[in-house]
Amino acid sequence: MSDHNYTPSSKFGKWFNDRLPLLTLANHLTDYPTPKNLNYWWTFGGILTFCLITQIITGLILAMHYVAHADLAFGSVEHIMRNVNYGWLIRYVHANGASMFFLAVYIHIFRSLYYGSYKSPREMIWILGMIIYVLMMAAAFMGYVLPWGQMSFWGATVITNLFSAIPLVGESVVTWLWGGYSVDNPTLTRFFSLHYLIPFLILGLVVLHIWALHVPGNNNPIGIDLKKPSKDTVPFHPYIVIKDLFALLIFLIIFALFVFYSPNILGHADNYIEANPLVTPAHIVPEWYLLPFYAILRSVPDKLLGVIAMFSAIFVLIILPWLDTSKVRSTIFRPLYKQFYWFLIADVLILGYVGAMPAEGVYLLVARVGTAYYFIHFLVILPILGRLEKPLEIPTSITDPVLGGSVQPSFVKSDKKKI
Repeated sequence: MSDHNYTPSSKFGKWFNDRLPLLTLANHLTDYPTPKNLNYWWTFGGILTFCLITQIITGLILAMHYVAHADLAFGSVEHIMRNVNYGWLIRYVHANGASMFFLAVYIHIFRSLYYGSYKSPREMIWILGMIIYVLMMAAAFMGYVLPWGQMSFWGATVITNLFSAIPLVGESVVTWLWGGYSVDNPTLTRFFSLHYLIPFLILGLVVLHIWALHVPGNNNPIGIDLKKPSKDTVPFHPYIVIKDLFALLIFLIIFALFVFYSPNILGHADNYIEANPLVTPAHIVPEWYLLPFYAILRSVPDKLLGVIAMFSAIFVLIILPWLDTSKVRSTIFRPLYKQFYWFLIADVLILGYVGAMPAEGVYLLVARVGTAYYFIHFLVILPILGRLEKPLEIPTSITDPVLGGSVQPSFVKSDKKKI
C-alpha cells in the first residue's frame, strides 16, 4: 500500500515518473485501501464512468454527420440512420446510453441517500456529484432538441418559456436563449454547441469528484470511519476491480437488450415527425428521467412558483448534508428513517408517472400531494428525525460483527446489548 514510495523498475520508467508521476498515480489507484464490505451498489461509480466515455465517443461520431440547421437537422439524423455505416447502432447506443446513464446515476444517488455517503466528511463529494447531475440534465435536454422532431421542437419551446416567469428580465432571457422571437435555427445551433461542450465539463468534474473521494476514502454499508490500510480494507485491485467488471458486464447485457431489441421504447413516437411550428402535439412530455421534476413544475398553479419549486427540488438535494441532522450515516442502523426512505422512493416514482400524464383531474391532485411530501421529507422530516430517532448499535469495525467485537460507545443503547 506504500504508493508514496513506489519506484518504477526500468530506467525509462524512473525518468518518466520523475517528470510526470502517472505511474505513481496508477499504483496509488490499484493499491488504494477500500472497505472490504462494499456491495454491488458501489459498482455504479465505475458504470457511470463507462457511460460517460461511451456518450462522448458516440457523440463525437454523430457530430461528424449531424447538421445543426433547422432545415437540415431532421434529414441529417435520417441520413445517419440509413446511410452512415453502423450509424443506426451509434445513434441507438447514444440515445439509449443517455437513459442508461440516468438510470445508473439515480441508483448511485439513492445508494448515497441510503448509506449516508453525503454526510461529513464527504460533503464536497456530494456537492460535486449534484453539479454533475444538473449538467447531465442540461446536456440531456439539449440533446433531446437536436433531432428536431415534434417533441424536440415543442419540448424546447415549453421548457425555455419557463424562464419568461423570471420577473423583469424573463422575456429578455428567453429571447436571448432563442436567438430571436421563437425557437428556430439560432436556438438549434446554440443547443448543439452547448450539448457538445457540457460532456467535457462533466468529465472534468468527474475527475474532481474522484479526487475528492480519495481524501476521506469510500464510505461503506455500515457507515463507519476506517483506518487505511487496516484489517477492514482490501486493495482496490484486484478485489474491487473484478466486482466492478462483473457488474459492468451485467449492465452491458441490459443495455444491449434495449439497443438491439427495443431501441425506441424509451423515446416518443412524435419525435419521428419533423418539427412543425404550426402543429402542436396533443401531449408534450420530456424524457422519462426528467419527469419527476416536470411533475413538480406542473403541480404548482402559478408559473413563477412552479419554476421556483422545480429548481428548489434540486437545490434541497445540494444542501442535503446540512438538512440531515443525524450523526449516523447508514440507514441500516436507523429503523425509523428507513421507512421514510422507502416513502421517498415511492414518491419519486409516483411523480415520474404523473409527470407523463395530462396535468388534470386525479393526476394533478396526486402530483401536488407528491410534491408536498418531497419537500416535507427533506425540509421537515430529516431535520426533526435526526434529533429524535434512537439509532441501533453500530460496530466499531467491519470485521467485529463477524468475529465478535464491541460497538461504538456513543451509540450504545441503555441495555448494552451487542449487535
